[in-house]
Amino acid sequence: MDVRHLELLRELDDRGSVTAVAAAGHRTPSAVSQQLRSAERAFGATLVEASGRGLRLTEAGRVLAEAARDVAVAIAEAEARWQEFHGTAAGTVSVAALPSAATFLLPGVLRELADEPIEVVCTDVDIAEAAFAGQVLDHDIVIAHSAHLVPPHTEDLVVRQLAREPLDIAMARDHPLAGHEQVTADDVAAWPWIGVPLGYPFDTVRLAVEEATGTRVDVRQRMRDNLLVEALVGAGECLAVLPRFTAPAGDEVVLRPLAGIDSGRNIVAILRADRARRRAVRRVLAALEEVGERVSGGR
Repeated sequence: MDVRHLELLRELDDRGSVTAVAAAGHRTPSAVSQQLRSAERAFGATLVEASGRGLRLTEAGRVLAEAARDVAVAIAEAEARWQEFHGTAAGTVSVAALPSAATFLLPGVLRELADEPIEVVCTDVDIAEAAFAGQVLDHDIVIAHSAHLVPPHTEDLVVRQLAREPLDIAMARDHPLAGHEQVTADDVAAWPWIGVPLGYPFDTVRLAVEEATGTRVDVRQRMRDNLLVEALVGAGECLAVLPRFTAPAGDEVVLRPLAGIDSGRNIVAILRADRARRRAVRRVLAALEEVGERVSGGR
């Protein structure tokens, strides 16, 4: 069996279309289609079939795509053992990270790896919670946040918790609630909010407040960028949910814990099983876990 054929079928299964496979591999769709025909000749079976305007795997194709995952893990494990034999952990590790989590994780990780032959290439991504799992197709490690211990769509992936970060209520320094050591659901439900898009973990706090009070929170704006949210909160009467480890960035906003509601987010690393075997990836993951524990334990 040609491992390249197996990997191609896995890519089609993961990405869902010939066009997406071609874009990921910097190929043309016609080149990918030609490679699929070559795989069918090699295996002597029909591996893809028409589906609408595209192609999908047949049952035979899905069997081989699933086998490709096991093969990829075995190859990665062999490479890791070979590197261990030589005493090396080198290479490039691609990391896609939520900016607000990367802010307190990556500086410490890069400092820790500064003298090691590992290059960490970072990309910042701020997307809905359910979309983070898909980033593993293009990155070795995905740093995500989730309201749950197991993020959505990660059943077949490796998930490691890096930190548990409290989510506090942000308000202007001269806000009437700023004099409280902590605030309650009834306190915060009475004021307008700057919220986040639906599907983002911070929004679970808003939902919990509504459930506890039986009232609907007045969400004036929905923003993703924490610095923008902080600027708007500092300039008016609105409240917001911000993460404790990196906010506030300025002097105009203060944070207050929300009493009676478990308001927090899990910062997790998500990996494909084969990439999790790579020695350089394991080294970066260990550094992330160490920094995450140090930061969350210190706070």
